[in-house]
Amino acid sequence: MREDGDIDTQLVIDQSTPAYTVRAVAERLGVPTPTLRSWTLRYGIGPQRHQRGRHRNYTEADIAILERMVALIRAGASPASAARTAIPQRQPASDDLDRLLAAAFRLDSADLLGILDSNFREHGVVATWDHLCRPAFASVVEQQYDAGGCIDVEHILSWAVTTSLHRLPAPAADRRNAVVLACTSNESHALPLEALRAALAEAHVAASMLGAGVPDDALGDALSRGEGRATAVLWAQGPDTADLSAVQTAIDAQARVFVAGPGWDDVDLPPEVGRIDSLPAAVDLLQQRAS
Repeated sequence: MREDGDIDTQLVIDQSTPAYTVRAVAERLGVPTPTLRSWTLRYGIGPQRHQRGRHRNYTEADIAILERMVALIRAGASPASAARTAIPQRQPASDDLDRLLAAAFRLDSADLLGILDSNFREHGVVATWDHLCRPAFASVVEQQYDAGGCIDVEHILSWAVTTSLHRLPAPAADRRNAVVLACTSNESHALPLEALRAALAEAHVAASMLGAGVPDDALGDALSRGEGRATAVLWAQGPDTADLSAVQTAIDAQARVFVAGPGWDDVDLPPEVGRIDSLPAAVDLLQQRAS
C-alpha cells in the first residue's frame, strides 16, 4: 500500500487500456498529487473511467489532456483557461438546433426542455449556450425582423432555457468574496446572467443571482452582505440601460466591478471597472477570483 492510498503504480482495466494512479501521473508530469486532485474537483480534468471497488485511475487519453494543460500553464495560461482549452469540447449537433427551433415554433415546452436538459448535461453550459441557445435566439430575431411576429416564440424559448438552467446543480453559497450578478435598474434581460450563474456553478463557483431590474440600493445591500471583498457583474443589453449609477454603487461598496453586455460598448467607464466580452471569459475570470 502506498502512503497516498494508491495500491500500486499501474493497473490494467482491460488488455488494451492501461490505467495509472494519481501518484504515477503526478510523478510523470512533475505536478503535485494534491494539484491533480484539485483539478479533477474544480475543472473535471482527471480520470474518466472507473471500476467499481477500485480507485479512479488515469488512462493515456486522460494523461494527454493533462499534458496539454500543464504545457499551457507553463506558457502563462491560468489553470481555468488551460483546462477549458485542453479538454476536447463536444458541441451540440446541428440537428439539435433544428429540433429546438421546431419545438419553439410549436410552443412545445416539454420538447424544448428535453432538448435543452440533455444538451446541458452532455455538453455543459458554455458549449450549449454558445452553440445552441444563442444561435436559436438569433434565428428567431432574424425572423422577427424579416416577417414580424414570433414574440411568443422568443418568450417560450427564453422560459425553457431559464427553466433548464435552473434544473442544473448549484454549489452551496459562499459568503467569502461573494459573486453577485445583477441587471441594472431598468434592464429586463436577465437570461445571459442566468447562463453565467449556471456556468459558474458548473465550475464550482457560487454566485448570487439578483435578476432583472435591480435597484441601486438593493445592489449595494447585496454587495455588503458577504465576508470579504465581493465581485459584481452588471448586465446591460442596450445603451439606454447602461446605468453608471449602478457601477458607482458597486464601487462605493468596495466591490470588484465588471460590466457585461452590448449596452456598455460605448460607455466611458471608471478605470477600475473591467469589461467581460464572452461567457467563457467570464467563467475563467471569476473562477480565478474565487480560487
